[in-house]
Amino acid sequence: MARPDAAGDATVSLDAAFAHASAMLARDPRMALAQAREILRAVPGHPQAVLIEGQALRALGDLPAARAVLVKLAAEQPRSAMTAFEVALVHGGLGEIGLAVAALQRAVALKPDFLLAWHALSGALREAGREAEARVADVKGVEASTRDPVLVKAALAMHDSDFAGAETLLDARIRTLPRDAAALRLRGEVAWRQGKLDEAMDWLKRTLAIAPGFAAARELYVRILQMGPDVAEALAHAAVLVDDEPHNIGHALLKASLQVRLGEQDLAAGIYRTLVERGVDSPRVWLNLGHVEKTLGNQTDAIGAYRRALTREPSLGEAWWSLANLKTVRLDDADIAAMEACEDAIEDDEQASQLQFALGKAYEDAGDAARSFDHYARGNALRRKGVDYEEQRILGGAREHAALFTAAFLASRAGQGCMANDPIFIVGLPRAGSTLVEQILSSHSQIEGTMELPDLMMIGDRLHSRVEEGEFASFSEVVRSLAPADLARLGEEYLDRTRVHRKEGKPRFIDKMPNNWMYTGLIRLILPNATIIDARRHPMGCCFSGWKQFFARGQLFTYDLAEIGRYYRAYVTQMAAFDRAAPGAVHRVIYEAMVADTEAQVRQLLDHVGVPFEDDCLAFYRNRRAVRTASSEQVRQPIFTDGVDHWRRFEAWLGPLRDALGSVETAYPDAPSDLT
Repeated sequence: MARPDAAGDATVSLDAAFAHASAMLARDPRMALAQAREILRAVPGHPQAVLIEGQALRALGDLPAARAVLVKLAAEQPRSAMTAFEVALVHGGLGEIGLAVAALQRAVALKPDFLLAWHALSGALREAGREAEARVADVKGVEASTRDPVLVKAALAMHDSDFAGAETLLDARIRTLPRDAAALRLRGEVAWRQGKLDEAMDWLKRTLAIAPGFAAARELYVRILQMGPDVAEALAHAAVLVDDEPHNIGHALLKASLQVRLGEQDLAAGIYRTLVERGVDSPRVWLNLGHVEKTLGNQTDAIGAYRRALTREPSLGEAWWSLANLKTVRLDDADIAAMEACEDAIEDDEQASQLQFALGKAYEDAGDAARSFDHYARGNALRRKGVDYEEQRILGGAREHAALFTAAFLASRAGQGCMANDPIFIVGLPRAGSTLVEQILSSHSQIEGTMELPDLMMIGDRLHSRVEEGEFASFSEVVRSLAPADLARLGEEYLDRTRVHRKEGKPRFIDKMPNNWMYTGLIRLILPNATIIDARRHPMGCCFSGWKQFFARGQLFTYDLAEIGRYYRAYVTQMAAFDRAAPGAVHRVIYEAMVADTEAQVRQLLDHVGVPFEDDCLAFYRNRRAVRTASSEQVRQPIFTDGVDHWRRFEAWLGPLRDALGSVETAYPDAPSDLT
């Protein structure tokens, strides 16, 4: 007769047997199978033992036997999500994808937070060619995972800047569940927040390989990609986001912003127009639409869009500045009153700065130079405190360039680099007439205008980083270390990186990044047959015009009159040294000379570029190409002389600028002899 506790002992013994069998599945499925069958001899038909039997058979590769066991169990246990999952794995292994999908759909219906089943379902749906459904499964799997307390804890650690703690939690999670897309994506975000961009992209690539429909992962990937040179790849991923979620406004705006960066203004305009047609009445959408309409030359539509943005948000400084920045628009008394009414309401320094620049332009147009200058000064002060301008790095770089790129050094590298002559670099300062030169050249049948391309600056910055990382003591040492193969490779890299901006198949193209003057010598080394044009304007007029311009990005030297004066002087000093080292290598276009005798200057310009004269270059204002700079409307008109001495209206306040320029002003258009 059994002891009173015999039933309890039997239960404990059975539980131990199940635990042992389950533990053996991964290490020794043959032993797990034997254990399961021993249990079944003692307790015939026990569901847990049958499940382990089927799992062991699957692990041993006997899929038909596993299928027979598990399908029978699923019929007997229709509410078991785990059984449905195991059935699906067997069907999948046998190539029965349709049956696998059906079983997985039963599993997630029974247990909506069944992460492994969602992962398997998305994979099975893709194998079945059902991509749209697979993407839905990706999202459901992520939703199931994000409720996990481990991921919640890791996310909180990340937001508290405890990156080491977040990494520890996530790395442990990923070791256990290597296909957990939510954990992988979060791991990528942790890397991104630490500035580890390459590592972040690696994590996000892994995430998207597992869950292509995971929109949050793809969006973060796009935002990181667009920080570098791979804007075209970023756009391709943004297009996937829009295709997956066509009604997501954020995805549409992201795609449009990338199209703008790639010069696809018409396509971006189409997105913005569609959004407003759908009833999206956001000031930001109207503002962006205004920007692309301006770039495309649709001034009336641009003005309408900016005005519409202001009806939605009257204190939107960027919209006021965008109207003023059309240059051909005069803001009237009502506009001035509206701007002044919201001066104190704007808390964001950038928006407040833009409003002050707009007021400066409005009072300038009204002929009130004193009030205009006051508002420009306020706008510049606000902008200056928000930027990190490393003046000594710029001025020191110009001196180093002059010392490095001597005639002897350039001669020692003759015949090296990439021999293509495709690029035409227009360098100098902003507001020096470079957009006019670009418009003239891009009106030629052999020359394509692109935009201010960042690619040469990125190559130069990468070389500078080798100094910052301690590999070299100076930029000069980095450049001297470059072998002929390195120079050729860098030139080819520049051409490869800029190819995405060349839409028309013309043999020559323009890079109008003005700051490339800092790398004039590098251009000569890596692309010795490229054309370099230095667009130069009277230093007082050029610097004052730059000082009263709010730049969306870059040009950090323009927000203080003395700083911009010293910058201009450094630029003239460096270019004069390069002229001595390589006479004739740089063609200088003096803005005032271009205005005074346009045809003669255009003929000289085209001759230096090496293309025949074409009448269209004199009718450049008829060129309807997209223009993204502050002069976009001015270059759509014939040349006029009103702006040449415009700075003289403000001369009484420009003492700091004049002092910083020194002899550079008095010697203009020549370089003074006292430059060092």
